[in-house]
Amino acid sequence: MDNVSILPVDSIGRNFIPNEYLPDGKDEYYHRDIQTLWPKVRWRHLRSGEVERLVKNNNISDNWDKILVTDQFDANQIKNTEFFGLVRIGSLRNVNLEHHDLQVPVGITNSTIISCDIGDDVAIHDVHYLAHFIIGDRSILFNINEMHTTNHAKFGNGIIKEGESEDVRIWLDLVNETGSRKVLPFDGMISTDAYLWAKYRDDTRLQEKLKEITQNSFDYRRGFYGTVGNQCVIKNSRILKDVKVGSHCYIKGANKLKNLTIDSSETEPTQIGEGVELVNGIVGFGCHIFYGCKAVRFILGDNSSLKYGARLINSFLGDNSTISCCEVLNALIFPAHQQHHNNSFLIASVVMGQSNIAAGVTIGSNHNSRANDNEIQAGRGFWPGLCTSLKHSSRFTSFVLLSKSDYPAELNIPLPFSLLNNNVVKDQLEVMPAFWWLYNMYALTRNAWKFQNRDKRKNKVQNIEFDYLAPDTIEEIFNARRLLEIWTAKASLRKQGELINEKDEEEASQLGCEILSGTENQINGLEVIGEKMEKSKRKVVILKVYKAYHAYGDMLHYYAIKNLLAYIKANPKATFSSMCNALNGRREQEWVNLGGQLIPKKDVVQLRSDIGWGRLTTWKEIHSRYDTLWNKYTLEKQKHALATFCELLRVDKLTKKQWKAALNKAVDIQKFICDEVYISRKKDFDNPFRASTYRNAAEMTAAIGTIEDNSFVKQVRKETKNFEKLVEEIREK
Repeated sequence: MDNVSILPVDSIGRNFIPNEYLPDGKDEYYHRDIQTLWPKVRWRHLRSGEVERLVKNNNISDNWDKILVTDQFDANQIKNTEFFGLVRIGSLRNVNLEHHDLQVPVGITNSTIISCDIGDDVAIHDVHYLAHFIIGDRSILFNINEMHTTNHAKFGNGIIKEGESEDVRIWLDLVNETGSRKVLPFDGMISTDAYLWAKYRDDTRLQEKLKEITQNSFDYRRGFYGTVGNQCVIKNSRILKDVKVGSHCYIKGANKLKNLTIDSSETEPTQIGEGVELVNGIVGFGCHIFYGCKAVRFILGDNSSLKYGARLINSFLGDNSTISCCEVLNALIFPAHQQHHNNSFLIASVVMGQSNIAAGVTIGSNHNSRANDNEIQAGRGFWPGLCTSLKHSSRFTSFVLLSKSDYPAELNIPLPFSLLNNNVVKDQLEVMPAFWWLYNMYALTRNAWKFQNRDKRKNKVQNIEFDYLAPDTIEEIFNARRLLEIWTAKASLRKQGELINEKDEEEASQLGCEILSGTENQINGLEVIGEKMEKSKRKVVILKVYKAYHAYGDMLHYYAIKNLLAYIKANPKATFSSMCNALNGRREQEWVNLGGQLIPKKDVVQLRSDIGWGRLTTWKEIHSRYDTLWNKYTLEKQKHALATFCELLRVDKLTKKQWKAALNKAVDIQKFICDEVYISRKKDFDNPFRASTYRNAAEMTAAIGTIEDNSFVKQVRKETKNFEKLVEEIREK
């Protein structure tokens, strides 16, 4: 148990910074004077009549000369309060403040104030212990047990203060429980930073520099005060310790907030609600945390939420995400993640955004080896179905959907947009590539729109690619088509009784391409077996290979034409020839999803080198590099689109005739998307079991409308017409 010490009677509110940490010629308030930004001429001492009124109002001070006020000061607004140390109080008028029907008078009552600066027209009532804080203008502090700051406060940043040992530094153990991918949290950290730091562990120079940059990003000296910004409301809460609160933040009923930076602003206010406990973390702008949530050693990205008892520990949750009810440990989660259910569990994973973890999902059985050093890596759009359980270590490409099952072995799924099924009857794993495109177009297209539409961030520090067809998924599709070609060729040879190993991969790929380029009848009866996809001896059967292969081809075609059209639209004077000249170049085949921002691998290599060798020396400079790469991204994607199309056609240079034919096909694909959005959604309305809960068709229509009323269906139809119109305008260029 910690000891309770006896100190002199005059120690309260004094010697906040120990003498050994005070620079020559400085007093314990020198940081505070910098933080307040209020000029010293603003303050004056109390007049004798004001002291008399304060005493009559049952106020106590160890030294009334240490109470400084402004010229606009009404002593009647302070009652039943104790003051210790230097306390400076801004304008105090006989007016009320109101927030959500809570009305309180400006002033200070029934409180203990120790060495604080208080802004203009602030209401502080029933705050039992308020020490070493700077309170912004027009803020309300109401019914708080304890609110104070230590001289070594770090406000959630992974730094150490002067005189502290390395073992007090706070790390986040992301992705892996062993701490082998640990990163230092800091205010302003985005998922790109976290992934760069956690992923490239073998780059020792990079690791050393990132730690150094983070330490140097914050003042290591002692004596900084906690802050509460302008127009904040903190009420009915228990403990706030070493906390920095941004403006317009609303905190109600919190149990414990310790060692935090809570970013908030007038345009992006953050709210923290009942029963919440947050320790050692950073809360981004515009976040909402309510109803008994617990978070320890964490970062919450901008416009994200924790709700209904969620637990977030040693984890990074990216922008525009929501976690409710469930438990998340040692996870690095990119933007636009959804996890809403009490019995889902996510541990030791990197989930690359636009993901949804369903009820009953268990991604946490990682102790199936001799140590807790396993991981799961899931690409964009990861969606394990109800009650799915996975074994670590496993890897999934983008937009993989897992049907409800206990998957018995580690998985490595290289086929994007696929559906996995654990067929226990046949004792085989079944994979249907391109499932989303073939059978669930409504969800696929709506998700891309939804993620973009729900991005309410005002200051978009983290750059995010929301489109499901982007360079990362396109390169995965190229790899998937090659695998389908090889596996189809081997299936054909196996059926003919030939030895499979007589064909190398290149020959097999050519043979598979010939087979898959023919008619669907040519592969009827072939059992196509996937390789190296599950750590087991059972078969991995690839379903609907022919449809998937051609769906992948349509996806490549659509991606290419859509981005080339975007180039011409952005450059009205461009012609077919000038477009080809401007976008000509080899296809960039390696892209990194760096926290939600797609970056060519060569640029990531350069970024790492520039950090490691000291050419980028601050996080501001690193973020500026991200922005520079993002500004180039649209053109890089359009170059990649042209190269993708040439590769799809197997030509070095695109001709005008091929271009016109490609435009016609793109229109057909857009119509296919429009039709499939309608068809895949219409299945719900046609489901007789869904209708069984209604008395009649009229009740059903009144309750849920009709497919024709669906707003997203209407939107896609409108987009299709606009696409056709754009193609018609560009066709002759």
